[in-house]
Amino acid sequence: MSDGIRLSIALVTRNRPDSLRRSLASLRAQEVQPHEIIVSDDSDDPTQAAALAAEFGARHVIGPRRGLYANRNAAALACTGTHIRSMDDDHTFSPGHLARCLEFVQGDPVSVWTMGEISFVGGSFSQKADTPPQLHASGVGGPVHDLDDNWAISDGSTIYPRSVFDQGLRMVEEFGFGSSYLEFGALLKRRGFRCRCMREVWIEHHVVLAELASRDQASVLFASLCFNLHFRPNRLLAARYLAGYLARSPVLSFKLARVLELAHERWAFSSASLAPTTRST
Repeated sequence: MSDGIRLSIALVTRNRPDSLRRSLASLRAQEVQPHEIIVSDDSDDPTQAAALAAEFGARHVIGPRRGLYANRNAAALACTGTHIRSMDDDHTFSPGHLARCLEFVQGDPVSVWTMGEISFVGGSFSQKADTPPQLHASGVGGPVHDLDDNWAISDGSTIYPRSVFDQGLRMVEEFGFGSSYLEFGALLKRRGFRCRCMREVWIEHHVVLAELASRDQASVLFASLCFNLHFRPNRLLAARYLAGYLARSPVLSFKLARVLELAHERWAFSSASLAPTTRST
């Protein structure tokens, strides 16, 4: 890597050896190679993933087996590079992808960088998104309005400067798949990190219909409350969305106290604790 950039790949996997092989092969086919590849493995039996990691020159670590976001945190913390790229085992790359990503990172190494996604469902093209979403007041993803200053996060394809994790910032681990990764983008924005979207860069995401995860509604409520009580305070919106989610899913009322507690824990910090806002142009 040039300009002192050492890009680590923090790849998470669980019980999908065929998909993992495809991803690792695609990664190793890139002309520009990363500083390291970490395979954080939540599989019931780690044997196959460990063998694949060895075959492709990656480092295999046993994941915490506490869910997707605990595994993302574990993968990032196992990395030694200056920058950490999240990756899923159902991703592949077009030629020149990593080289293009590094051009953006070298131009502004202190920012968080995200990219678009081309989705394939059951092997067939599904859709193309030029940017990932950013957290909306509703708790789900909304559009990005400024490519160079936003709070968008690609769940499995974001490049973070190491300082994000060195400061102790983590994805919330309490919820299943849903909106907690979107909340992480807003938290980074509030902490002083600049989130930027790469132009004309996409990850290839190979979705299997049978493996589509349902959205954890508690995570959506959590993200909405974080947005409306802390990120962009608006108590009327907070009450509106809270009432709507409780009406549609009354069981959330039993989780409300913990969701509010967790939101406060995550967002109760002083301005003195914010990250430096030094930016490249």
